[in-house]
Amino acid sequence: MKVLAADFVTSAARAEGIPRDDVPRIALAGRSNVGKSSLLNALCRSKIARTSAAPGKTRLLNFYRLTVEGGLGQAGTWRVYLVDLPGYGYARGGESAAAELAAVSEAYFYDDRASRLTRASAVLHLVDARHPDMVSDQEAAGWLAGLGLVRHLVATKIDKLSRSERVKNLRTLETTFAMPALPVSAASGEGMDELWRTIARLARTAQ
Repeated sequence: MKVLAADFVTSAARAEGIPRDDVPRIALAGRSNVGKSSLLNALCRSKIARTSAAPGKTRLLNFYRLTVEGGLGQAGTWRVYLVDLPGYGYARGGESAAAELAAVSEAYFYDDRASRLTRASAVLHLVDARHPDMVSDQEAAGWLAGLGLVRHLVATKIDKLSRSERVKNLRTLETTFAMPALPVSAASGEGMDELWRTIARLARTAQ
């Protein structure tokens, strides 16, 4: 697959700001320090997403539209939105990760459920491979599971682990979240081809 174009389209705080077209959308959810911006940049093959200097303070949905060649089992190009959801894990006052994620993201998800135009396809739940059993990730997973959308688990920063740590942590992730995790590294490129194949399959299903 070849990324022909990657564009930042808009930031939205409410449902009214969500793009209204027929392009499939895949959301990226995860803790504020899980490496979403680095992964987005690796997927877009450009420094399109900026890392916030104050983790947890961004409360906007960021929409990136990619035009891709190949990967759908047929010739031609296709488009997909990668939607960067606000990170969780920095809640104050004892708010749970599930409540925090719901507060900043429900306009996106519940608007999707009310309108066929928004084309919500799936959620990529990003977790840090170095910390496979964080309570905040488990709380967020429970909330995401309740949406009824296709959900995939992606283990970021896999390059930070030794071989034995990798085996152990991936096993823990699968047990904790009841699904296998795709190990990826934005720094080394490991797993990125498989992640793109996953994105292509999800986009094809939504069309």
